Amino acid sequence: MSPATDPLRIALVSLHTSPGAEPGSGDAGGMNVVVRHQAEALAALGHQVEILTRRSSPEMPAARRLAAGVTLRYLDAGPLRSVPKGDHEGFIDDFRAQAARLGPWDIIHSHHWFSGMAMLPLARELGVPHVQSFHSIAANEATPLSAGERPESDGRMAGEAWLARESDLIVAVSAAEADTVVLRLGGSMERVAIVPPGVDGSLFHPLPAGTAGVGRAAADRGYAVVAGRLQPLKGLDLAIQAIAAVPAELRPELVIAGDASADYDGYIDELSRLAATHGIKDGVRFVGPRSRVDLAKLLRGARVVLVPSHSETFGLVALEAAASGVPVVAQGTGGLREAVLDGDTGLLIESREPRVWAAALTEVLSDPVLAERLSLAARARAESFDWPRSAASLLSAYCTLLPIAICA
Repeated sequence: MSPATDPLRIALVSLHTSPGAEPGSGDAGGMNVVVRHQAEALAALGHQVEILTRRSSPEMPAARRLAAGVTLRYLDAGPLRSVPKGDHEGFIDDFRAQAARLGPWDIIHSHHWFSGMAMLPLARELGVPHVQSFHSIAANEATPLSAGERPESDGRMAGEAWLARESDLIVAVSAAEADTVVLRLGGSMERVAIVPPGVDGSLFHPLPAGTAGVGRAAADRGYAVVAGRLQPLKGLDLAIQAIAAVPAELRPELVIAGDASADYDGYIDELSRLAATHGIKDGVRFVGPRSRVDLAKLLRGARVVLVPSHSETFGLVALEAAASGVPVVAQGTGGLREAVLDGDTGLLIESREPRVWAAALTEVLSDPVLAERLSLAARARAESFDWPRSAASLLSAYCTLLPIAICA
């Protein structure tokens, strides 16, 4: 079935974190980037998109325009303040009641399990298709972190399994996530569509040729970057230990961009103590959450980007680093195997031993020819990922659920 020819009315739902927030702050991460950019790209194709999220401050308006055809609506559910992520399970019913006053929509697409639990029953009541994206899938506390994110509240694991079985379609960002939906949650592969994210190649771009950066002389140590939400799942402890194990004459400064959410209060202090223990207290710099413009600038000036996450459904920052022409050293797990091509656009590490990581970093940092080869290949591959292409794939997935009269 071909993409829609008539304008669709699309609801994208992100209950616990606003796509209008700066990624890297609080619980705002890659999901926020995906929702916002896909919304804008869908609107650019002529569709009307409403993004629904929870009002977490009295200063937030009822609605604001993010772009032509994209409206962000703040719904009253729970207190008018930021709360720990796990508390949002208690706001699901109130959020659904507020959402029921809005619409109409042709399709509802929920992002994260909180949103799905609120909107799947409403979609059934309204008689419209419900699409679910998880972005991360929880694993039992007894499993290693490589199995996935820890459930932040009691209902998550059962809720995700219910949504995988009952939603009309699951949209996964990678083949790795699609496999988890089927094998762990009991979803049907026939109802899973893989829609990779995109990257803005005009914002995330390499430094001009000859400018200090990836290809600089090894003696100019520069800096390495880790970016994202600051929580144990992201493996920041490994990044610090790996940088500490790089020979001093090559060791770059480690710049950590992002913020800890309310669930991990004190985590930055813990990481600072770890850096001091390994003798690099002055070699680790926390710069907080970055705007998209500032993050792009930070990435393209880096010598290498580390993605030491225990688990990722894709790893958007790896794609943004690739677009910036910067080699990535990443954990060889989950969707990172699809975001990074080992030995081509970066290096995938099958170990969590800091000295193994340090050896890979040393190889990139000490060999400008290798770094430049990885850089060029990374940028070339990133150019095949963009938001219009991602939105077109998403629209095609929607159209498998909609009447022929809408998707002719």
